[in-house]
Amino acid sequence: MKDLVKKAGAMMLVVTLLLGMVRITPAHAEAPLYTIESENAQLSSDLQVVTQIYGTPKPGYSGSGFVWMQNSGTLTFSVTVPETGMYSISTRYMQELSADGRQQSLNVNGVTKGSYMLPYTTTWKDFDFGFHKLNQGVNTLQIKAGWGFAYFDTFTVDYADLDPLDVQPVLSDPQATPETQLLMNYLTEVYGNHIISGQQEIYGGGNDGNAELEFDWIHNLTGKYPAIRGFDFMNYNPLYGWEDGTTSRMIDWVNNRGGIATASWHINVPRDFTAYQAGEFVDWKKATYKPTETNFNTANAVVPGTKEYQYVMAAIDDLAEQLLILQDNNVPVLFRPYHEAEGNGGLNGEGAWFWWASAGAGVYKQLWNQLYTRLTETYGLHNLIWTYNSYVYSTSPAWYPGKTQVDLVGYDKYNTIYNRYDGLSGVPNEDAITSIFYQLVGLTGGTKMVAMTENDTIPSVKNLTEEKSGWLYFLPWYGEHLMSSAFNYPATLTTLYQSHYVITLDELPDLSVNNPIPNASITPANVEFDKYTPNQSDKAITVNPNGNTLTALRAGTAALTATQDYTLNGNTLTLKKAYLAQLPVGEHSIVLDFNQGQDPVLKVKIIDTTPGPSLDASISPVTAAFDKAAALQQDVSVALTLNGHLLTSVTKGTAALASGQEYTATSTAVVLKKSYLATLPVGQHVITFHFNSGNNAVLTVNVTDSSVTVPSGNLTIQAFNGNTSASTNGISPKFKVINNGTSAIQLSDVKLRYYYTIDGDKAQSFWSDWASVGSANVTANFVKLATPVAGADYALEIGFTSAAGTLNPGQSAEIQTRFSKTDWSNYNQADDYSFKASGTQFANHDKVTGYVSGQLVWGIEP
Repeated sequence: MKDLVKKAGAMMLVVTLLLGMVRITPAHAEAPLYTIESENAQLSSDLQVVTQIYGTPKPGYSGSGFVWMQNSGTLTFSVTVPETGMYSISTRYMQELSADGRQQSLNVNGVTKGSYMLPYTTTWKDFDFGFHKLNQGVNTLQIKAGWGFAYFDTFTVDYADLDPLDVQPVLSDPQATPETQLLMNYLTEVYGNHIISGQQEIYGGGNDGNAELEFDWIHNLTGKYPAIRGFDFMNYNPLYGWEDGTTSRMIDWVNNRGGIATASWHINVPRDFTAYQAGEFVDWKKATYKPTETNFNTANAVVPGTKEYQYVMAAIDDLAEQLLILQDNNVPVLFRPYHEAEGNGGLNGEGAWFWWASAGAGVYKQLWNQLYTRLTETYGLHNLIWTYNSYVYSTSPAWYPGKTQVDLVGYDKYNTIYNRYDGLSGVPNEDAITSIFYQLVGLTGGTKMVAMTENDTIPSVKNLTEEKSGWLYFLPWYGEHLMSSAFNYPATLTTLYQSHYVITLDELPDLSVNNPIPNASITPANVEFDKYTPNQSDKAITVNPNGNTLTALRAGTAALTATQDYTLNGNTLTLKKAYLAQLPVGEHSIVLDFNQGQDPVLKVKIIDTTPGPSLDASISPVTAAFDKAAALQQDVSVALTLNGHLLTSVTKGTAALASGQEYTATSTAVVLKKSYLATLPVGQHVITFHFNSGNNAVLTVNVTDSSVTVPSGNLTIQAFNGNTSASTNGISPKFKVINNGTSAIQLSDVKLRYYYTIDGDKAQSFWSDWASVGSANVTANFVKLATPVAGADYALEIGFTSAAGTLNPGQSAEIQTRFSKTDWSNYNQADDYSFKASGTQFANHDKVTGYVSGQLVWGIEP
């Protein structure tokens, strides 16, 4: 489940990624592709080439010495590779300062790939930075000191030794139903060769009861439906349980629409478990899955005779009732219970987001075994493909329930706002997170398939295929995580769904047992056509009707015309080059409609090697500053290099700027008028230049106002927004309060205000997901402004209880919050006074105001 409290561990993930991955680089028949002595790299001035440390020699290095990196500095080198793909990067090093490890970061071609903890060693050892994509030609790699203090001898780049992703279709349950085994057979066949499309449905009657909203949206955009549909059994429970139709929709999806079903289990517990009596009704508002909001003792849940054990058994009974209905209807399920257990990391439940992980890895595995045993043995459920959610912390292997009770390993990718390393914000992160994929493959020694069981942005086809990132399937969360362009570009989604690499609903085989209707087939299933005239040719496909009759060919909803677009002579189908030449560059699907059975789909890739301009249009500079102070306002001019393209429009977000009024353009320059720029609020703004072909160009304008005096005080407020979508049903500001004075401040005297427009006056709810002073010590009020102003008619006012304590000089307190309207209707936060559309780290923010004892000491009120 996508929940903002999960993101508190972003920094922990950065620091612990690949923790402890010290190994000897696998032997190759040939020498590594590239090795460089560290002293031959480009070194910043604060690095030294030495042979000893504080007078003590460090023998065993190669070359003339080694590089001593202390608490700063960069080491940079370039490597040329023959083709775009995945490569391993490693170093020979020594780190004898800290037993806890010392942090360094790796940068590839200007993009930070994460932070790595170099383990303690007093002898020279190899450290593996994992697999990373390098581009054909020259690539620049850089090591930057984090906590520093390490010695580097050599760096090696070599071809990635990737797992073959050959998984046997052996289920953990030897009594699996025929349908379940058939599904497992199919999954292992496509694994590593294709990725299956998926989508999570909203649950609990969301979308005003329209569970098809996301699926229809995908179809309207791409002409396709996802092959896998995500469900949740959360409303079948002993507390407030109610029939929300989940089981019926699963049966319909699999048996009537021919899809694959996956399901999670957000099982809640009473907040006040001490007062709870078995079997009594508990309103959903008084139930929770968060360990910080309940006194439920998870350790007792595996101890027979305890009230916690009895509750979990009752919850499993409710779940089993639904799973038996599915089994009776021959519906197999990719079952993902007790998901995302490790949370922010740790062995003892310290990073847990859900109650089922709060007692640590040992109890978690007991819970898993308890559920597995009760469902398979007590209830005789054999229609489940057991899916375990893992992470890539150093402690993650300790949570793995084991190969005898797991069929599939999943990972939930949420890195568009958090946990991204490219320095960008407010745009989708199409990274295939390939390094994480292969770490998860390694968790089971390559014996289990690995899937992206939840995600925000779907990785691009380009990244997936170039990096050989073999995720079995993707499954975006519902709502904005799919439909907002801040998470998924519509054009990228269309390319994905129409790619031969992505399997959609219409491309699934009939996975029912004893299917009486034989299916037609085609060979090949993929063809490529070049629009460059000398290279154009008809494309012939062999058709095996298997007793069926071909009735039509169609591309989307458009039918092809016989003899004009194609001919059928015996078993040979020929697509005419005249038809193919009019298709745009990209992936296309042509469906062969037969009178019965599954319709085969021909994937057609259209390329165009016609010589012509190949460079994108560009602008210079790509950043600019504008001061709103009346005497300092100036137009912003950018040089334009068209490279044969045409400027078609200039936009800010979804709003197009008016040519001649808000900007002027010539063939060499664009001028943004100061009269337009003066209307923008203080902060960073992204202006996009669109062209008739090629990539867009982006200008970032930093708007300031030197005429406004910022109050001075002993308090600094930093902030950023966890959710940067323009339209959202939840606003998630994050705050850091810093005491920059010389005396302590009582937090109970401090108030913060975040200003916004409510966009439909409704009751609102507030959550403190995490606070360094304890969420229970954070208070909140929704203050309706007596006089609405531009960008604000409400303020969220954050305060603290006396138990929050004091903030000593130099200390800070962090608070991660969310608020929503109780009917979950959307806000438009794009025009909110305190909203920051860019930035994923804390930075001074003067549009959030701070008060001490009622006096304004930070920020500018609207």
